[in-house]
Amino acid sequence: MILTVTMNPSIDIAYDLSQLKLDEVNRAASVQKTAGGKGLNVTRVIQQMGQPVIATGLLGGRFGEFISDKLAAEKIAADFTKIAGETRNSIALLHDGGKQTEVLEKGPEISSDERARFLKDFERLLAKAELVTISGSLPQGLAADFYSQLIEIAKQKKVAVLLDTSGNSLKAALASKCPPLLIKPNAAELGDLINQKITDSDTTAVVAALKNPIFDKLEWISTSLGSNGAIVKYQNKLYRAEIPKVNAVSPVGSGDASLAGLAIGISLQQTPVDTIKTSMTLGILNALEIATGWVNPKNFKKYFAQVKVTEIQ
Repeated sequence: MILTVTMNPSIDIAYDLSQLKLDEVNRAASVQKTAGGKGLNVTRVIQQMGQPVIATGLLGGRFGEFISDKLAAEKIAADFTKIAGETRNSIALLHDGGKQTEVLEKGPEISSDERARFLKDFERLLAKAELVTISGSLPQGLAADFYSQLIEIAKQKKVAVLLDTSGNSLKAALASKCPPLLIKPNAAELGDLINQKITDSDTTAVVAALKNPIFDKLEWISTSLGSNGAIVKYQNKLYRAEIPKVNAVSPVGSGDASLAGLAIGISLQQTPVDTIKTSMTLGILNALEIATGWVNPKNFKKYFAQVKVTEIQ
């Protein structure tokens, strides 16, 4: 069973606008409200692919109840720690033919007691888990090294962790004596780790960055390049993943779907190449859906066959 951790979940609200007009009234053609936060997107995709999964993290207030109800309606197993503060909203404005503008609330402040209760719940849930994914930002009140603490607790239980975060939380995890099995930065986040600017199109810079000694302790690094696919480091090998061009409906959640694919591939002990292809395929399938963190498994084989993964010499 895969355990997904979402410490700062949200109600994800996506507004479809033909054009974003500043200082004017904007009327949405449609709106989607989902139980969100990066980790819950990962959860949903894993479940839709027929793999056992349970979601945990922190939920509070009426918005937290909304998320709990949504997960129950989708028959997603969940075991969240309740908090006093109100769970946040995250708003995505989809506009002007494929552009995306986001407005993200910080989320509630977590007390020391709530932190302690979650750690106890997390340790209890690890008894059921063979793999853990941790996704997204930390809420206020939790230190940047909190994910490092979760990784260390999981390692004591012999459970590997896939980490998808950024900024100080990611830097703390890399500096820890107990790093995760996998990290999943995009090109800009990868560059931030080595104080260098890197774009999605600069594959040469990505390859060079992945050879930096600060990554030597990591078994997996999957660097997303958006529509350009990904460059993945597994042990001492580098792979280039190329994806077919598709008419994307919404890119929101595709990175999370890709992490779900990595979790599925690793938990099923797929080959590195097939794990990468599974990751890329689920990212594509999410982009073809209007809903966030959503895939159609019937299309999996079709796009899996179109993903090309080659070893970089």
